[in-house]
Amino acid sequence: MRAVLVVPAVLLACSADPPAGDGGGTTGAASTTDAPTGGDATGETGGGTSGGGPVAPEGMIPIPADGQRAGDPAAGYQALVNNGYVTCGIPWTAYSKVFGEAPAADRLPGRAGKNATLPYNYTAYTTPGGIELVSANCLQCHAGHVNGELVIGLGDTTADYTAAVGGTAALAAAFLTDPAEKAELQRFVDRLAAIEPYTQTRTIGVNPADNVAAVLFAHRDPKTFAWNDPPLLELPEVNPFPVDTPPWWWMKKKHAMFYVAAGRGDHARTMMATATLCTDSVEEARAIDAYFPDIRAYIESLEPPRYPFAIDAGLAETGREVFESTCAGCHGTYGPDGVYPNLLAPIELIGTDPMLALGAAQFSGRFLEWFNGSFYGEVAHLAPETGYMAPPLDGVWASAPYFHNGSVPTVAAVLDSGSRPQFWTRTYVSTDIDRAGLGWKFTALDHGQADEPALAERKKIYDTTLPGHGNGGHPFGDALSDAERGAVIEYLKTL
Repeated sequence: MRAVLVVPAVLLACSADPPAGDGGGTTGAASTTDAPTGGDATGETGGGTSGGGPVAPEGMIPIPADGQRAGDPAAGYQALVNNGYVTCGIPWTAYSKVFGEAPAADRLPGRAGKNATLPYNYTAYTTPGGIELVSANCLQCHAGHVNGELVIGLGDTTADYTAAVGGTAALAAAFLTDPAEKAELQRFVDRLAAIEPYTQTRTIGVNPADNVAAVLFAHRDPKTFAWNDPPLLELPEVNPFPVDTPPWWWMKKKHAMFYVAAGRGDHARTMMATATLCTDSVEEARAIDAYFPDIRAYIESLEPPRYPFAIDAGLAETGREVFESTCAGCHGTYGPDGVYPNLLAPIELIGTDPMLALGAAQFSGRFLEWFNGSFYGEVAHLAPETGYMAPPLDGVWASAPYFHNGSVPTVAAVLDSGSRPQFWTRTYVSTDIDRAGLGWKFTALDHGQADEPALAERKKIYDTTLPGHGNGGHPFGDALSDAERGAVIEYLKTL
């Protein structure tokens, strides 16, 4: 019954930027043992093209930086894991009758009260009316496992959004007698019912966040945040285009959020749009916004996990030379003097699946107008480009699969477009790492989802013939020899 608490990608910031190949990322990864100690964030992050450095292909679009509110990373961590910014959920009365304490491996340090016993991706809090609720937090999407370790800030590529969960959540009513608790549960169930037709992905591991944001915008008055049913705006397509949740640790370098560089202005205000599911007034939203600069500062304090296996130092050095002459113009350089150029590749240049960049989901015109004319738009705004950000590659080994839609299982396939499988599946086991190809071990199949009779297996198939699931484009590694590609892969393990 754990699925009753799944909030299907309600986080607007869930897709902050793209993974390797055609887009950037959000921010931050630290293991669960890395509780922050403090610090500050100014927002003056990222870089520009450096004189005499690697040259990007002609036609790349530079993304300028915007000033950011400062925050306290230590306070941000506490707010991230203890505050109830998703303000609806399952009453504690029902939750506690079904679930025991979370195993130690699923808990986080620095949590208080009931939160100390909960899994990392759930938070308990008390409503102004005195009702104790348990709901999802940002780590529902922005924490994942790699090589058996839980990493905060790593996108969860095992999440299953292929089925509805609202009906299961409604079963919690059987454990409730208090009318106020029943009313809180019903509010949560009603919100899930509104968004669920638009959240169900075709494949395990991808995220429908962009579509969910559009649905939530459609149901809310932009000036008051009052919930409206029927919606005020035309809803998006029912079938969400897939999005691979990017790692948070890239955000410290990014000038704009989201794959299409849409998130401009104040990033903290955009990040806090996670509250749109349940926050029913601007006053509530302002209270949450007050501490989101701290959460942003924590996100920007995170570092990627180090590659856990042996690295051939000589081969990696050869790979660095190849990388800096062929890849760094878009993806930046690394080390103490590294520079990330913050460039976006137009669709006609990058050639990857265009659906998200052509105004899908929350990036359609009516939803841009809603956001930019709302409380969020006071200091932030959405201004998408028709293309995808070239991401930083720090910790890229841990962030498979690749491209903005998660269509490519390994870096080796990113660098050799002819080797990409049309249909493939994987085990979803975090230790099943392809060390040679750098990514997930996968099995190429001879059929797509339409020809798979078993439902349980069908949703494990990544079918690149489905709309929005294409794995073409980014041919820039095709001219390299096999030896050069192997050397680049070895170098990327060091980042």
